[in-house]
Amino acid sequence: MVGERLKQLRLARGWSLEALAAEVGGVVSRQAIWKYEHGRANPSAYVLTRLASALGVKSVALWAEPNVRVELVAYRKRSRLTKKEQEQTESFVRQTLEERVALQNVMGQTPDVDLPIRSLHIGSVEEAEAAAEVLRTKWVLGVDPIANVVNVLESHLVHVVEIPTSDHFDGLSAVAYDSEGDAVAAAVVSRDGVSGERQRLNLCHELGHLVLDIAEGVDPEKAAFRFGSAFLAPVGELLRQVGRTRGALTLPELLMLKRQFGMSVQALLYRLRELEVITDQHYKQWCIDINQMGYRKAEPAPVPPEEPQWLRQSVLHALAEGLTTKEEAERLLGGFVEGVPDLSLDGRRNYMQLPAEERRRILEEQAARFVSHYERDTSWRDIQGGDIDE
Repeated sequence: MVGERLKQLRLARGWSLEALAAEVGGVVSRQAIWKYEHGRANPSAYVLTRLASALGVKSVALWAEPNVRVELVAYRKRSRLTKKEQEQTESFVRQTLEERVALQNVMGQTPDVDLPIRSLHIGSVEEAEAAAEVLRTKWVLGVDPIANVVNVLESHLVHVVEIPTSDHFDGLSAVAYDSEGDAVAAAVVSRDGVSGERQRLNLCHELGHLVLDIAEGVDPEKAAFRFGSAFLAPVGELLRQVGRTRGALTLPELLMLKRQFGMSVQALLYRLRELEVITDQHYKQWCIDINQMGYRKAEPAPVPPEEPQWLRQSVLHALAEGLTTKEEAERLLGGFVEGVPDLSLDGRRNYMQLPAEERRRILEEQAARFVSHYERDTSWRDIQGGDIDE
């Protein structure tokens, strides 16, 4: 158990064996850590404490069973990732979801995932269309375009995780189960740094992997893509705006649809073809035109990426209520917390004894630092590059 947990935490931090050995000040060697991870040796209590401290966790996190079991549901373009990239990504997602569930528990949030995990059965790619409508109905989304996909997901305890990783990676889905086998959280994972329209479709694609029960012989990627497209652009609303059949489309019209549905022009054209609004020939001609205009990788009128808020808001809430420490908050938010006064019991008493003007000044300073940091760097986690040992 110690070896598995140690390796997961190390890889989740993006560290090589040499990096971890350096973090503990050379107390143990790279070879010794490798033996711990592979069950060839056990660290002493002192070494275990030093390793845990370097990894930013308590010692118990290295030897105790985790409170949840994290199951990876789908892994797109996995074949293009190296083994090391796969292990790093998987470890990061497992550790992140474990930490999110722990934070849910600290916050007293009811672990009720309002998500039909792998329960929407489809026997064909086309049936994913109806499955998307079922989930939209369950979540009371109506038929209008979704203004903010991330907000919708996070409001249903589907955590949105973005990781800076290889461009060979597109997405991943995961579910956390408690000891009784009940789902207490889910996650949809996308690569950081993509355009907003691609981010939205990626997340809805991964949502499809979470909810669809796909019959044997049906391509899961095509089914998830169809689900994601239908979730973002319901057929009824899309046809109402575009019409049942079209002989021609203009770029300005497509850009208007892009802004409204938050989907790329290319994804919209693909959807219009699968709904038989435009012909295969019409679609192919548009693909040629898009390529010639240089829009294949960077379209005009980009949609701004959506920012996850649940983690930041929950951590700051827990910190304000004294449910977590400043050190733990900074670890979860990647060093984001700045200028926060001592929120221990004594610290809060001292704070409340300050003159009103001084308390106001401290709060304004915190707010200014929050805005400054948020505008400068909206990413909350940084996985280091370089080779990662197995």
